[in-house]
Amino acid sequence: MRFILRAIIVFALCAPVWAIDLAGLSNADAAGGLKEALTQGAGRAVELLGRNGGFLQNPKVKIPLPGVLEQAAPLLRMAGRGKDMDQLLTTMNHAAEAAVPEAKALLMEAVKAMTVQDAKAILTGGDDSVTRYFRSKTESALTQRFLPVVTRHTERLAVSTQYNKLAGQAAGVGLVKGEDARIEGYVTRKALDGLYLMIGEEERAIRHNPMGAAGNLAKKVFGAL
Repeated sequence: MRFILRAIIVFALCAPVWAIDLAGLSNADAAGGLKEALTQGAGRAVELLGRNGGFLQNPKVKIPLPGVLEQAAPLLRMAGRGKDMDQLLTTMNHAAEAAVPEAKALLMEAVKAMTVQDAKAILTGGDDSVTRYFRSKTESALTQRFLPVVTRHTERLAVSTQYNKLAGQAAGVGLVKGEDARIEGYVTRKALDGLYLMIGEEERAIRHNPMGAAGNLAKKVFGAL
């Protein structure tokens, strides 16, 4: 009996420190742990997406043809334009892959600038709280960084120029959404959507498996959730 009692005491004393209630965390721990996790998650998302095939081979973030082209694709293929459609699809996704590394510095700045209030809101804000935070802090600046990179890739294709001309006219009469009127704007928007999606997925993975976090504070914080 004494042996069993001693074993129970030892087990209790050696239990992971992160197996605690969220309310028991200090503000500094909550913010620090989340910053560790988001630094890891954002870095991992950039790494996964910013390589060859990062968008094109990932069904979750693969950028499809703009709606109007997607709908017309069967007819265009019948008219012998299938190669153009395939080339445009590949170029759009490779453009997104080339643009994503531009995001890392700004994402890290957003993590460093996070306040205690931001951290608490993210930790208790639901599955999309990370996406909402990064979008609010970085979307405008990242759009400016992504757009030139995407443009350099897409402007090489004659079909991009043709699309921009026709879609611009169609947008003028309400047949195409204004945000889809230029291929480079469409790809930039979709690239950002994919980036924020993957950051959120990386953060959720840490929530579900705190021991997968790189830092001890992150383990402590996410183990308490």
